[in-house]
Amino acid sequence: MRVGTSRLAAAGTLLLLGRVHAAAPTDETSEAAIKDATAECTSYNYPPVSNAMSSNSFPPLWQPVASVPTSDPGYAKFLAMNASIPPIAPKGTLGAPSNVIDTYPATDPDCWWSSAQCTTPKVAGLKPDISNMPEPNTLGYGFDDGPNCSHNAFYDYLTSKNQKATMYYIGSSVMIWPLQAQRAATDGHEICVHTWSHRSMTAFTNEQAYGELYYTMQAIKLVTGVTPTCWRPPLGDVDDRIRYIAAQLGLETILWKYDAFDWKANDPAIVPPVTPADVQKNYDNLIAAAQSGTFNSAGAIMLTHELNNFTMQTAVDNYDKLAAAFQHIVPVGVGYNKTQPYVETNVTQPNFQQYTSGSRTGTPGSSAGASGGSASGSGTGSAKGGAATGGSAQGGQSAGVVHQASVFAALGLAFVGGALACVL
Repeated sequence: MRVGTSRLAAAGTLLLLGRVHAAAPTDETSEAAIKDATAECTSYNYPPVSNAMSSNSFPPLWQPVASVPTSDPGYAKFLAMNASIPPIAPKGTLGAPSNVIDTYPATDPDCWWSSAQCTTPKVAGLKPDISNMPEPNTLGYGFDDGPNCSHNAFYDYLTSKNQKATMYYIGSSVMIWPLQAQRAATDGHEICVHTWSHRSMTAFTNEQAYGELYYTMQAIKLVTGVTPTCWRPPLGDVDDRIRYIAAQLGLETILWKYDAFDWKANDPAIVPPVTPADVQKNYDNLIAAAQSGTFNSAGAIMLTHELNNFTMQTAVDNYDKLAAAFQHIVPVGVGYNKTQPYVETNVTQPNFQQYTSGSRTGTPGSSAGASGGSASGSGTGSAKGGAATGGSAQGGQSAGVVHQASVFAALGLAFVGGALACVL
């Protein structure tokens, strides 16, 4: 099976074949039925999103959040928490990391994951990050950087396996591809926050970091009708200041201990280059560890992505091998018996025992967020190719900066006059 379309051998961007001039999707069902990647990635209008953007209820798409307007309902919540946020200085400017990591103390006073992969906060009252699975021989299954506009074949494959996953969604992508985001809720996947613009979170001020999380929560609520209670920091970049802000928003921090590095494959900006064979070796190493008993006491979480055709196809290629190596493959929240994954109590998911016994009968998410949620025509913008952003802090923040630029190129976006513009 090919995910979306045939896989490019020389680049990790989405290969778009054919020109099917289908009618624009009008709801999640009609979008999920599209099988041609070009048609999937053709822009459409979703009135709740276009109305919200035209009323300036959200920041500009793909731009780092510079501030939260005082008129925004979320501003009062930020003010209420601001005085108690740990006094840790930002490690960069507007989401762009500085070189502070070069002189950061080896004692790791901030529990900064990018420096020491710290997952046990040093600020009292903060919960440890989730970085593995409590159940033995269990894989916490999930994908960063969605929704990818061309993910239907991949999600169809997960459905064929009766497999749910944790999807870490970028707020800007949710607003560009709202019907694709709705599919995750309809299919019963667990949706978590992956920030508004996919920058380094420790390089924001308190207000900016709050906005990156808050507006993504609002975007997911607007589109899917549910408000997440989990998040994953882009590049793994989190310290106790950012953990505190996330916790005040009701978000649990999820990291990982194994990394496919699938986002690096075929990216010319990555030096030394990473090949598909390198990515496969990372999968093989996880599978071998499972087969050797490494996870007999506690399971694992591996970082993988919904970034592009290659990353999704590689997930498909390895699914049966993972299923043979691990006793259970579950969404992260299921592994922690988190039956209420959202603020809204009308949506549930099975606990671990129920899921591993074959039940998938938690109450599914809504496939329509705000009222008037039909789609038509041409809308708020298109990121042709559907790739979002991705990365890992392991190997240093500089790799994440390189990756950010290369992904914008894959999206057909470039910085023009200090702003993102479509160049396709």
